[in-house]
Amino acid sequence: MMRQYDLVERVKRYNPGTDEALLNRAYVYAMKAHGNQKRASGDPYFAHPLEVAAILTDLKLDDATIVAAVLHDTIEDTEATREEIDRIFGAEIGQLVDGLTKIKKLDLVSKKAAQAENLRKLLIAISSDVRVLLVKLADRLHNMRTLHYVPPSKRARISEETLDIYAPLAGRMGMQEVRDELEDLSFRHLMPDAHQMVKAKLSELGEKNKGLIEKIEQELVAKLQAQGLKADVKGRQKTAYSVWKKMERKSIGFEQLSDIFGFRVLVNTIPECYRVLGAVHVVWPMVPGRFKDYISTPKQNDYRSLHTTVIGPGRQRVELQIRTWEMHQIDEFGIAAHAIYKDGLEFRPEGGAAESNAYQWLRKTIDALSEGDSPEEFLEHTKLELFHDQVFCFTPKGALIALPRGATPIDFAYALHSAIGNEAVGCRVNGRSAPLLSELQNGDQVEIIRAPGQTPPAAWETAVVTGKARADIRRATRAAVKAQYTGLGRQILERAFARAGKPCSDAKLKAALPRLARSSVDDVLSAVGRGEMVSSDVVKAVYPDFREEQNAGPGSDGKGGWFELKQGENLKFKVPDRRDPEASIPIRGLQGDLPVSFAPNGGAVPGDRIVGILNPGEGITIYPIQSAGLSVFDDQPERWLDVRWDIDEARKSRFPAQITVSVINEPGALADIAKVIGDSDGNIDNIVMTSKSNDFREMMIDLEVWDLKHLSAVIAELKAKPIVSSVTRVNG
Repeated sequence: MMRQYDLVERVKRYNPGTDEALLNRAYVYAMKAHGNQKRASGDPYFAHPLEVAAILTDLKLDDATIVAAVLHDTIEDTEATREEIDRIFGAEIGQLVDGLTKIKKLDLVSKKAAQAENLRKLLIAISSDVRVLLVKLADRLHNMRTLHYVPPSKRARISEETLDIYAPLAGRMGMQEVRDELEDLSFRHLMPDAHQMVKAKLSELGEKNKGLIEKIEQELVAKLQAQGLKADVKGRQKTAYSVWKKMERKSIGFEQLSDIFGFRVLVNTIPECYRVLGAVHVVWPMVPGRFKDYISTPKQNDYRSLHTTVIGPGRQRVELQIRTWEMHQIDEFGIAAHAIYKDGLEFRPEGGAAESNAYQWLRKTIDALSEGDSPEEFLEHTKLELFHDQVFCFTPKGALIALPRGATPIDFAYALHSAIGNEAVGCRVNGRSAPLLSELQNGDQVEIIRAPGQTPPAAWETAVVTGKARADIRRATRAAVKAQYTGLGRQILERAFARAGKPCSDAKLKAALPRLARSSVDDVLSAVGRGEMVSSDVVKAVYPDFREEQNAGPGSDGKGGWFELKQGENLKFKVPDRRDPEASIPIRGLQGDLPVSFAPNGGAVPGDRIVGILNPGEGITIYPIQSAGLSVFDDQPERWLDVRWDIDEARKSRFPAQITVSVINEPGALADIAKVIGDSDGNIDNIVMTSKSNDFREMMIDLEVWDLKHLSAVIAELKAKPIVSSVTRVNG
């Protein structure tokens, strides 16, 4: 176990001005607090916080962070209190330890909703000071190093949590060394057989190519020296987890991998990076498509480097990363590499300039918490942000936008601003018109075409890849639907108050909110529009003395086809069938003279993809391919027939379809619906009306139309009527 003087010496190596008294006080306090507590390994528990502090000394962190690491389990696992730590060590350290205590109480691997809520709490806990995250990552790293002492039943849970949350967070903070080790340790416990296989293959390959890495290093150094470039070249073998992930992603065997070895070329300045790149490409041919410039366009975790792959000595594919020593420090330690704390609390990057990209991402993620999304949506957003590789695109003015790989111009628009995404109707990529759903590539310049007042289609939600775009689309869709129902509800209430002979205003509705159990007038209007609240109840809430006159029941009031139905009663309206029963149905793919009919619920029209179902002894029934009724025949493939429409334009005929129309219950509603259908050249075959509530009637209408285009036009005309709440086609 590390001794008191060992800890002080480790800190003094990089911080000669360290507060030795503070470190000694923390060491003694934690040792006494933990007393005789033991870890699963049998070691004194106090050894754990010391090892966590040691990991942070490798990251060269400040005194407050080291002390917080030593004390990080005291509030949770001992008699220590936040007040006592504040008094002895100061409020800054007390706040860090308190944040770590809150994180320790989380159980991230659980049901999805709980996991999402706990991830929220994790990020909130680290939002006030990023040092909390750095200590937590070091804590997790030491726990993973000693995980073999933990009962097997817990290993998988802890490893899954690490791979799911902490390793990606380390990567997002730019701490690549920490991420690599967390991933490899998790891989070892989650898939021991696969881990052992990959490690054995890597060891075998290392033996086979013994001396090759050193040879390539020496040749690279010699070639660069010949160009007057002084560089440090370090070869390395990829980690077992990264190799396994690549084998899975590309569905290839270990033997098919060609870039197991990589080399880092370290120089002093950025111009030297590009000189090295030129020298390497002159000497050895580059593998096309393998060059990436993360110096001019850094990753969001501040990673900067030049990547290229060449055919090097011995015709070996050699992967090179070319960077400065400063960039290498940031790659290894990430946000910890340039952590400067002013006034002991506020994190700023090197030199006190603008925040680092990694910390900006953390702040933006925390800001997303205030948007009010559900925990599941937040989890989806955060995991998308954590796991995706990136593409870099530009606005017409040259601003750089980093997006996950696979992103679309819609994602780009929402990354700029929610309002831009909501109003997007088109785009130009590199000056040419392109579909909004096209996949963006590195370096694309994207211009978004907007239409004020536009609402994003709900279908966009499944097409985008960023969590922000999905959340914004859901929010805009919900707002648009609510606005539609609010408008519909206002129409219903205006007519209801008019029938009652009572004046209505938002002020009167607002006064009645307590009786309606709603928080706003819009909530009342939306509830009426959705059919969740009856208009007569609203009238009674505003005018408690009002008594509604009861109607006699089904029948006509002489005002053009309005029918008043009591709850649950049906009205059937039958129009004589104008079809010639002897007329043949124009379908290809049928043999013989079997009788042919259409699906009983919903029918089928030209334009639908159709299938025939053979009914032995009865004939053939034609279904649209999307019909739910086809599921009955899933286990009877011998009855399915491949059929197609065979329409003679010279002898067009009508075909059956079925729709449901929900309308406001008011005089003339039936006549209005019939008129729209008639004006659209549709023919009503049958109507069944049911009463959904006092405010709404639902009509099940059997139609005859020419084709799918004609049916869509009829539906569009019906939806345009103010009295219509919804229109849907029946696909039974």
